[in-house]
Amino acid sequence: DVIGLSGLITPSLDEMVTVAKEMQKRGMTQPLLIGGATTSKMHTAVKIAPSYFSPIHPVIHVLDASRSVTVVSSLLGESKTEYVESISEEYEEMREDYYAGLENRSYLSLAKAIEKRKIIDFVASPPPPAPKKLGVTVVTKSIEEVIPYIDWNPFFQTWELRGRYPNRGFPKIFNDDKVGPEAKKLYDDACNMMNHIIKTKCLQLRGVVGLYPANTVGTEDVEVYADETRTAVQATFCMLRQQAESDVVKEYLSLADFVAPKDSGIPDYLGMFAVACFGCDEEGAKFEAMQDDYSKIMVQALADRLVEAFAEVVHKDIRMELWGYAPDESLSEADLLKVKYQGIRPAPGYPSQPDHTEKTTMWSLMNVFEKTGIELSESLSMMPASSVSALVFAHKESEYFAVGQVAKDQVDNYAARKGMNVEDVERWLSPILSYDRK
Repeated sequence: DVIGLSGLITPSLDEMVTVAKEMQKRGMTQPLLIGGATTSKMHTAVKIAPSYFSPIHPVIHVLDASRSVTVVSSLLGESKTEYVESISEEYEEMREDYYAGLENRSYLSLAKAIEKRKIIDFVASPPPPAPKKLGVTVVTKSIEEVIPYIDWNPFFQTWELRGRYPNRGFPKIFNDDKVGPEAKKLYDDACNMMNHIIKTKCLQLRGVVGLYPANTVGTEDVEVYADETRTAVQATFCMLRQQAESDVVKEYLSLADFVAPKDSGIPDYLGMFAVACFGCDEEGAKFEAMQDDYSKIMVQALADRLVEAFAEVVHKDIRMELWGYAPDESLSEADLLKVKYQGIRPAPGYPSQPDHTEKTTMWSLMNVFEKTGIELSESLSMMPASSVSALVFAHKESEYFAVGQVAKDQVDNYAARKGMNVEDVERWLSPILSYDRK
């Protein structure tokens, strides 16, 4: 009756457009639901819906799986016509706003954005000291060790439970008149499942950390060196820079700005890690065999929370011990979740580092699969699904930012620096292109 497509990573977006066009070509009549971490209502309205949407077979973005039941009920019920009309009108307005925005938006040339980059005085504000342990370190933690670092707010959002002010967030959500009792019941079930996980040891946390001598070359890339002589380049991480012109923005940022330039003669360093929660697929399969979908979803949701908590603990260990640039840090778990520490850990595929292909450099450099078993799929999704990877920048002036949309001149430059053809780069960067691909 209904077809659903789920996209977890950037290339999925192109495939969804292809599938929609093929469904139209074949004369199919099933409604098409779009969901998954990499999707958005705007992308669905602008890129996918025009290829297939009709009153009979609409294309609808579904925020998460829990909402699909409501959407399907509306599509199969008596109110389908009115429901589809409202979606069609909303998407048409979104397309108009999107294209109007493109007309009004302007971009600096890459050369001009580089001129206006963030320039750190690395003499007056030197990089952190050399890591205590250079190279690759395999890391493990017990479930009990990371539980205090769990951010429970995304857990409740997964189950569509959101408290209203002043009862937003954990644990205040339990006081909410509307969702409080259900949130407390869900949390109790989660705690029971967590006890099961600890008792059976069905989930395991494992990862790898890499710390390397590094310097920025030119202005846009960061070289990683084999040792402190800095003569043998082991890998190069290519960064992207903000280009969207703004009256508010004074500096156009790139992650390369946070590492000392090679020609300064100042030694600097770059960290990275990849961590995962193993065993979730196997444990979920057991519950599925027992037709216990609730427990299957619960263990998946907890695996996601546990690996994020693991990443938090690993980053803390990097700051205090492995790199050791903040040995006296004394932040509470709550302050850690508020990012009150020095440094950042941007993840490939996220706003500060939007290109998933940089994962391949990380995997090769640290031998991630060989040392941990964390794989990269053909579309560069991490497996197991509950995995986190990131670069680690330690300078006190490093900050999170969103690259935003980029212009054609930067895409051409980026492709040349990476040794990739422009078409492939455009496919990976499609969500942030400021122009329509040919």
